Amino acid sequence: MSKLQELIQQLCPKGVEYKKLGNMLDYEQPTQYIVKSTEYDDTYNTPVLTAGQSFILGYTNETNGIYRADKNNPTIIFDDFTTSFHWVDFDFKVKSSAMKMLRPKNDFDGSFKYIYYAMECIHFEALDHSRHWISKYSQIEIPVPHPDIQKEIVKILDRFAEYAAELQAELQAELQAELQAELQARQEQYEYYRNKLLSFNKIGGGTEQVRWMKMSEVFEIRNGYTPSKTVAEYWENGTIPWFRMEDIRQNGRILSDSIQHITDKAIKGSGLFPANSIILATTATIGEHALIIADSLANQQFTNLKIRKSLSKELDMKFFFYYMFIVDEWCKNNTNVSGFASVDMSKFKNLQIPIPPMEVQERIVSILDRFETLVNDLSQGLPAEMKARKEQYEYYRNKLLTFTEYKISA
Repeated sequence: MSKLQELIQQLCPKGVEYKKLGNMLDYEQPTQYIVKSTEYDDTYNTPVLTAGQSFILGYTNETNGIYRADKNNPTIIFDDFTTSFHWVDFDFKVKSSAMKMLRPKNDFDGSFKYIYYAMECIHFEALDHSRHWISKYSQIEIPVPHPDIQKEIVKILDRFAEYAAELQAELQAELQAELQAELQARQEQYEYYRNKLLSFNKIGGGTEQVRWMKMSEVFEIRNGYTPSKTVAEYWENGTIPWFRMEDIRQNGRILSDSIQHITDKAIKGSGLFPANSIILATTATIGEHALIIADSLANQQFTNLKIRKSLSKELDMKFFFYYMFIVDEWCKNNTNVSGFASVDMSKFKNLQIPIPPMEVQERIVSILDRFETLVNDLSQGLPAEMKARKEQYEYYRNKLLTFTEYKISA
């Protein structure tokens, strides 16, 4: 019998108590820690953090309003809109007000790192742009065994995480040494030629061969939405794709199906987004797009671009899918910020895009398709071993953090 099993048998044979996160953690607003200048430089000392995927956005030389954290006094940074989070044990500043810093309450008798690992097991989907910590996330309950059991679980998971990180580093060093130089060169070559092929002379408003038109002239523009999660008939046995950012990240940028599905009862009067149209992230995670090749819908983070019938024979949507990489960059540089970032849609509708002759579009698509295939084939050369190790870690983490709940008799 392992030490952990012995502790569980000895200290909580009947199960463990479940407690709300908000009863164990205090939060602090980030207002006084927000960076003033975004002119980052790697030679500066203080990292600027986001609780999202990017984590470290850059480094600042600002010396006031630094949040203090270290190995003995760590914190969890929590994105109030997306509910993503990170463990932080070093000083930092923050980029956005949409964050909370979490630390244990003074009377919490246990392991803060244990709470962090338990939070990693929570499956919570942020469906709207409201702030979630106070209203929802802090009300989630996690198992809270005896402090000695918490410490043993943390020790096991820390060792596992360290081992997984070392193994992944070794694998990456061995395999990326062979692939990375080639992949990077091909990726740079691909992006160079893509931008070169998609750059058209716009002197004097256009050339004789390339027509320039506003987004609103070319496309019907609609917003996505999230059907109410409380209405079961919108979701149960659904077959209609309903796209989120997770679909772009997991399935790529040409999408025929989604992770989640809705029923026809969830469709509003304006109907589905049609196949062969574009979805573009215009709020929160800006600068991501996909070509959808099935009638579907997407959440409110996305804007749909459906080509107008009058132009359907003049614009190849695969060509425009590639041109959207240029539009992505434009979107990142043209945002409004009030609580969360969003693309300036009035400017977006007036953004002019090129429509070259169809034979030019088809030639560009053919070239970029070949480049895309080459780059993807190279990137898939990285082994499934790294993914398998990550899944193994998550499996054992969830196993270690699964307890029978102790029910107190009335």
